[in-house]
Amino acid sequence: MSQLQQRMAALVDEAGYRRDEPIVVGMQHGDRPPILPAQGLTLNGEPLGAATLAYTASLSKQMTAACAARLAQQGELDMESALSRWLPQLPAWANAVRLRHLVHHTAGMPADAQIEALMDRDADRTTEGIIQALAQFPALDREPGAEHAYSNAGYVCLAAVVERALGRPLPDFARRQLFTPLAMVNTRYWTGPDPAPPGAAPLVSPHPAPLSLGDGGVWSTATDLLRWGQALNADELGISALIQTPGRLDDGTPIDYAWGIGVRSHAGYRVYRHGGGWQGLRVLHARVPELDLSMVLIAIADHTERRVDLLNSLLDEMTSRGFTHSMD
Repeated sequence: MSQLQQRMAALVDEAGYRRDEPIVVGMQHGDRPPILPAQGLTLNGEPLGAATLAYTASLSKQMTAACAARLAQQGELDMESALSRWLPQLPAWANAVRLRHLVHHTAGMPADAQIEALMDRDADRTTEGIIQALAQFPALDREPGAEHAYSNAGYVCLAAVVERALGRPLPDFARRQLFTPLAMVNTRYWTGPDPAPPGAAPLVSPHPAPLSLGDGGVWSTATDLLRWGQALNADELGISALIQTPGRLDDGTPIDYAWGIGVRSHAGYRVYRHGGGWQGLRVLHARVPELDLSMVLIAIADHTERRVDLLNSLLDEMTSRGFTHSMD
C-alpha cells in the first residue's frame, strides 16, 4: 500500500467511518492511475469497490447541465428562452422563467415538500409526476431571477426541456454525447421500470431511488466518476469553460453555483464540487482543474454528513502536503 493510500485510509477512520462501513474513496491526479481504496459490503453482501454501480443522486445535475450546454453551444437551445416555450402545460408563471434560471437554481421553483404534497405518495417519483404537480401551482412564491434557492424540480424541468429540444430521450443523448466518448462504460441514466439497473448496489429498504431525470437519474461507479472529473478538467467535451461559469441573479449579483456544480475555494484553489444524497446513500464529487485533480466518495448505508469533512481533509492533503506532485 502506498503512502497516499495509507493516508487516505487513515482519513476515512478520522472522519468517523468504522472499518465495516461501506465506503469507496477515489482520487486521481493527471494521467496517473486512480487510487480507489474501499471497504465494507453493500446491502446485498457484495464488497463495495471501484466498479460498484451506485445511484449518484444530485451528482446527476452536472451531467444534465452538460447535455444542455452541448445543445446551447450547438445553437439548438437558447438559455434565454422561456420555460413556457418548452413546457406549455405549465401555468403562466413559466413565461418568466428562463432556462438559465433552471441551471443556476434561481427560478423560484416550489420546494420539494410542496411538490411532494401534490404527488401520489405510493407512486414512484417520476419526471411526469413532478411536472404534473408543478402545473397545479398558480404562482411562484419567489420572483424568477431574484434569489438562489436549490431546486430539484428546476433540474427535472431542464431535463424535460433538453428532451423536447432533442426530440429524443435524454438517456440516449447522454450516452452518445457524454458517456461513450469518455469511456464511462458503466454510467447511465435509469428510468425504470425496475428501481435500479441490473447489478447495482441496492439502497436502504423501502427507499428506492427516484425515477425522475435531471435532479437525479444517473447511476455510475467511482472509476467512471473520476473519469468524468478528469475529462472536465481537460475540457475533453469542449464545454468546461461554460459549465464552470458561476451564475448571477437578474440584478447582477454573483452566486457560487455554475452549471450543476458548486463553485468553492480551498487553500487558494478553485474547487468545483457537488454532493448527492438519498436515504442511506451519500456521494460527493470534487475537482481542482489547476491541479488536474479529481476526487469522489460513495458511502452506502450512510445517513450522515461525514463525507464533507473527509473530502476537506483529502483536499488538505493534496494541496498542502506535497501530494500534488507525488502520488507515491
